[in-house]
Parts: sequence; C-alpha cells; structure tokens
Amino acid sequence: MICPLFSPRKLRGKLQFRDFLIISLLLFSLLFSSSCNLEDEKLYSPQFCQTSPTAQVEYSFAIHPLHNPQRLFAVFGPLMEYLSKHIPEVSFKLEASRNYAAFDKKLYSGKVHFALPNPFQTVKSLDKGYLVFAKMGDDHNFRGIILIRKDSAIEKIADLKGRAVSYPAPTALAATMMPQYYLQTHGVDVMTELDNRYVGSQESAIMNVFLGKTAAGATWPPPWMALAKERPELAQELEIKWQTSPLLNNGLVVRSDVPKKIVNQVKDLLIGLDQHPSGRKILARMKLSAFVAADNTTYQPVRDFIKEFAATVRPL
Repeated sequence: MICPLFSPRKLRGKLQFRDFLIISLLLFSLLFSSSCNLEDEKLYSPQFCQTSPTAQVEYSFAIHPLHNPQRLFAVFGPLMEYLSKHIPEVSFKLEASRNYAAFDKKLYSGKVHFALPNPFQTVKSLDKGYLVFAKMGDDHNFRGIILIRKDSAIEKIADLKGRAVSYPAPTALAATMMPQYYLQTHGVDVMTELDNRYVGSQESAIMNVFLGKTAAGATWPPPWMALAKERPELAQELEIKWQTSPLLNNGLVVRSDVPKKIVNQVKDLLIGLDQHPSGRKILARMKLSAFVAADNTTYQPVRDFIKEFAATVRPL
C-alpha cells in the first residue's frame, strides 16, 4: 500500500509516478538503516566479563638432570599435572635441562620459581634467593654407585689407575662427588691417576661403561634401576662394584618471592602423595616412596661433606 502523503493525487501532478517511487524507496531505506543501527547497538553494547577476575599464574618447576629431558618429562610430567589440578588458578610448567650446566644457570640466576636440585645445588641455591621447603625421602638411596663390566678384569680400586671413569657432571653430588670421594679415600688420586670424563647425564655415564668407552662409570640407584629395567642387557653386562655411604636426598626449593600460600599448598600436596593411590603412582615413576618436610637447616650435613670434599679431592 502506498503512503497517502506521497500519492500522485496529493502531489497535484508536480511529480511523476517514477519520482514518487524513488522518494518512497529513499525513505524506506532511511527507516531500515535506522532500524539496523538500533539493532547494531543492541548487538555491540558493552558486555561485562563473567570469568574469574584473577588471571591464571604459571609457575616454573625445574628438575635437575636426574634423567635425559625425554625421560624427565615422562617421570615428572604427571606431578606437574597433579599440582596444577589441585591448586586453583595456578599452573605448573616443567623445566627440563639438557645438562647440569644449563640447570645451574637457570637456578642460580633465579629464573625458576620451584626446583628439585641435588643437595649440592640445594645448598648453593640458598645464597641465590631460594628456600628449602621439603625434600625427597629415601635417604638410604642417595648414595653413589660405581659400575663396571662383568667381563672386565677390575677387582680392586687400584685397578682403575690410569683408566677412564665416566660421571654425569662435576656437580652431581651422589653420582660424581660422592664416588670421587670414595675413590680418593680408598687409594686412588682422582685428579692425577684417573681419566675423569663428565659425559652430561646419568644415562650417558652408564652407557659409556656398557660400550667399553670407560672402565667404570658412576651414577646413583634410581637412574640405574630405571635404565636397567628398560634395557635388561645392561643388568646382564654390568654390575655395581662399589657404593658409597648415603647422604641426604634431593631438596625442594622455592624462590623467596613466591607467595607463602602457594608454597604451603605445594608442600602439603607433595608430602601427601604417599597417602592415596594416584599419588603413589606418581611417586613410583620417580622410584621414590615419599616427599618429606625440610628446611634450610636440614642440609647442614651436606655443607659438611662439601667442605670435606673440597679439602680432600678437588676445589669447587
């Protein structure tokens, strides 16, 4: 129906019917545009966020090279998922390092929030802004072991004189420093009578012996047990010839600026892992029975050992 206002009769012949149609279409277009603008205002009106006002915080968690990076993620990845799941609005990112030097750089420069360093690194980190809040249990397993091939002619420690021995790294406490102290105090001058080879990882230290590249290799029980299980031929060809006395196990440290509430939550979750099946499954991957509480004073025996090692074997 045509609007009476613009009917040809009321225009008294001044406009042709075609002109009338053009004007009508223009008015219709204007009315439609106005309607659309109103609709657009409804569609694009400000919306208030309905999500949590607190953004998720990501904490880095570095593990010293207990294993190569691939195995480290397989062993400790589930722990990071567990912590992220049970602490609201917080996530944990696993930091692996290709070797001890790379891990030391991250830790001593304060690049990571949480860390699981060996006891030597734990003590050093206390001067770099970190605090001990827990540790691995099973101190009886924190000892050095020295592997040889079963078909070697090595019977006594003196037989290693002039031979090559593989270690993960100079600062690996259980796998390097403790075995070197043992050898030094049992008749071998480590720095002058051995060819000391630092090969970067626990697995490499073991494989160097297996492949005959070194006469002996130093490591500690967890990586040896894990690798021997994965590759049974290692247990068939290699044997533990000597082992050291135990010392305190690896520490758990946190950067001093991490909120105390978060630290306590992490601590409680870790210490409680052995109390339920899913937690024990996570611990089993680490060859560990439990985490236990600790603080800076816990590691005084390690400080004492380091002092004795530096005076007896080599400077640190």
